[in-house]
Amino acid sequence: QALITDAARQQFDTLRASIDRLQSMILVVRNESADAARSTGGALVFLLLVAAAVVVIAGVALLISLRRTVIGPVTDLADQVRSVARGDYDREITDVGPPELARLARDVDAMRRQIASDLTEVRAARERIEWVNGQLQRQTEELLRSNRDLEQFAYVASHDLQEPLRKVISFCQLLQRRYAGQLDERADQYIAFAVDGAQRMQRLINDLLAFSRIGRLTTGFVEVDLDKVMGDVASQTESAREYAGGEITWDALPTVLGEEPLLTNLLVNLVSNSFKFRRPGVAPKVHVSARRIGDEWEISCADNGIGIEPEFVDKIFVIFQRLHSKDAYPGTGIGLAIVKKIVEYHSGRVWVETDVAEGTLVRFTLPVIVEQEPVAVREPRAR
Repeated sequence: QALITDAARQQFDTLRASIDRLQSMILVVRNESADAARSTGGALVFLLLVAAAVVVIAGVALLISLRRTVIGPVTDLADQVRSVARGDYDREITDVGPPELARLARDVDAMRRQIASDLTEVRAARERIEWVNGQLQRQTEELLRSNRDLEQFAYVASHDLQEPLRKVISFCQLLQRRYAGQLDERADQYIAFAVDGAQRMQRLINDLLAFSRIGRLTTGFVEVDLDKVMGDVASQTESAREYAGGEITWDALPTVLGEEPLLTNLLVNLVSNSFKFRRPGVAPKVHVSARRIGDEWEISCADNGIGIEPEFVDKIFVIFQRLHSKDAYPGTGIGLAIVKKIVEYHSGRVWVETDVAEGTLVRFTLPVIVEQEPVAVREPRAR
């Protein structure tokens, strides 16, 4: 209380007045700062709004630009490709969009042109195939008709023709036996000609029937032991072998798939020809052998007969083709044609080797049975 004097009160009033002035100044500064802050906030909001508008406008512009430069051309290209994919291969794909997309469009159009070209070739090929199929169908019908005619001919030949032919042969032989020596020499010769002609006609008909039946009257393929077949062949050709004083030998032969009667007939024809076409004064020898070459058996029939000139090797397998007169060697000229047909029926080939020292060497092939073991080496057999 002692310190509260007039001077102290005066100093306090001065201090209070200074504080009031300071507060007034602080209030002014605060108001100015608030105004500045409000002004800055408004500018910031404006700037944000402007930035947002710029972003939206840029996004829309970018979307429009992408649609015009990328999405639109891609969609257009996709529509064109879909149109081509639906089968409109004649529609040309136009260049659209930027260079990369235009290059892609050109590549796709090149592919379309290639496909259209291939399809044109395919259509042309299909038309040709359809035409060929039509021709084959007609030829098949013709073959079926021919087969029916052939079957009818075979029936007629085996029944209707054989009966009167047998009567002709029988009565001609009866005339020959009963009136031989009672007529003049020319009459006996005429009767002999008639008998011989009728007999040759009968052999010819029988050979034609045998030729026509190959592959038509089938019993099915089975495993055939050619060693056993050669035993049957030797038995069937025994009389011809004894008459010619010949010999037949064979090595170890394989087992093949085929029809045993046909394979027997094949080898009988080859062996019989070897005995028939022998050299005068030389005992005929026939040797049959086999060797495996890949997926085929090569069967060889070699003899020491008169041989075949190289210029005739392609003619001997033609039906009724003869290299000698019927007086020189008997037969109808159909034996090797039957051989060729039997070999081809068994999916093989037949030919005559021309490079041989003497005689004739006929080779033919037959398929090897799958997983067949090699033939064991055995001693040659002879008859």
